[in-house]
Amino acid sequence: MADRKSCFFVGIGGSGMMPLAMILAQRGYDVAGSDRSLDQARLPAKFEALERRGIRLFPQDGSGITSPDQIVIASAAVEDTVPDMVAASRVGAQRMTRAEMLSRLFNESPVRIGIAGTSGKSTVTGMIGWILHETGRDPTVMNGAVMKNFASSDAPFASALVGEGDAFVSEVDESDGSIALYRPQVAVLNNVSLDHKSMDELRTLFGDFIGKAQTAVVNLADAEAAMLAQALPGDRLLGFAVEAEAPLRADRLTPGRFGIAFDLTAAGETRRVTLNVPGRHNVANALAAIGAAHAAGLPIAEAAEAVQGFTGLKRRFELVGAAKDIAVIDDFGHNPDKIAATLDTLHAFDGRLLILFQPHGFGPLKVMRRELVAMFADKLAADDELVLCDPAYFGGTVTREVTSGDIVADIAATGKHAQHIADRAAAAAHVVAEARPGDRIVVMGARDDTLSQLAQSMLDDLNK
Repeated sequence: MADRKSCFFVGIGGSGMMPLAMILAQRGYDVAGSDRSLDQARLPAKFEALERRGIRLFPQDGSGITSPDQIVIASAAVEDTVPDMVAASRVGAQRMTRAEMLSRLFNESPVRIGIAGTSGKSTVTGMIGWILHETGRDPTVMNGAVMKNFASSDAPFASALVGEGDAFVSEVDESDGSIALYRPQVAVLNNVSLDHKSMDELRTLFGDFIGKAQTAVVNLADAEAAMLAQALPGDRLLGFAVEAEAPLRADRLTPGRFGIAFDLTAAGETRRVTLNVPGRHNVANALAAIGAAHAAGLPIAEAAEAVQGFTGLKRRFELVGAAKDIAVIDDFGHNPDKIAATLDTLHAFDGRLLILFQPHGFGPLKVMRRELVAMFADKLAADDELVLCDPAYFGGTVTREVTSGDIVADIAATGKHAQHIADRAAAAAHVVAEARPGDRIVVMGARDDTLSQLAQSMLDDLNK
């Protein structure tokens, strides 16, 4: 990589920025950063964890950017009017996006495993990371979520792992088109559905991504992903599917409340696999991870054995606790596919669902309006209750063409129970007040780590 060794992250607490900063710091770079949440005294534990790794923190007022030798790294969401960006221009510092820096590290690695798709990227990344770690490959892992297997009291925000082995495992993002920067040796494609971009754009981005790889590990049970796989030569494709024909196949699923078992068939052999994460979607995630590890040189049997020890991610169907026979679950669901997978998993067992959903932005609401409404209309049970608060907003320019109130009106018109309570705290209080024994409260949303604190506070309120 370049000789420069000083990096400044604007928005260092973000789910994609923090692990990258941790990887660079552990690799010997001088890392510093700023964050609006730090200035607002939100999530202090996160920033204390960064400081313990030797990362210096500054107010987001430009004071941390003083030299043209610094590389200033910011996400695409950071506007040029932010004082740090103004300071970067003033001193002549080099500017890079998060994806540009990450893809540089990724592309320079001997073994490059990239995970793409609309849903399941973080879980598959965590599974592959755990498989390679457990089998002694000592990988570097870049994730957008905290991996429970690697979290501890000393490292509570373990969304990154830095190893000495050849493998670099990273989820890659299509939302801003930066997936085009990555050159994977092994490319995983979980699924393709509407989220941030049009379907035509997604087909191009994902098709180009798997087309670069020596081996593409593709979900053949997903119609869009399977269509893209048809363009690949047979010797560069490893397909997987749940209860459908594929070289890696899962059958005889036996679901549990917080786990699931299945028969894995590969190369003419069948073995029973038991996961510590629930749901049919996690069976597909496990097949993707096993396939990717195998494409990177690991025997199927070793990968299948290791994945059983994967304990999940924070905010992915995470049981926060229970009080008065009411469970509180924290979940990252924010697009139609992710939310549907969580609701299907929960509806496999008895109990009404009380769902508090904070959309992750006004833009996604506009893009996904029709699909989101159709999904809730189909997946909500007759006695489920859905409450939408206003979307997450952390400043900057935003167009509010479609609101939570619009989504609720559309869902209510289908006959399902939905209401809009703009203030998040008021929405949470309403859900807690409505809960009765046997219910499951589910807090859903992305891009806002304080949702975990909200879920915990709702459990605390139930205990009072």
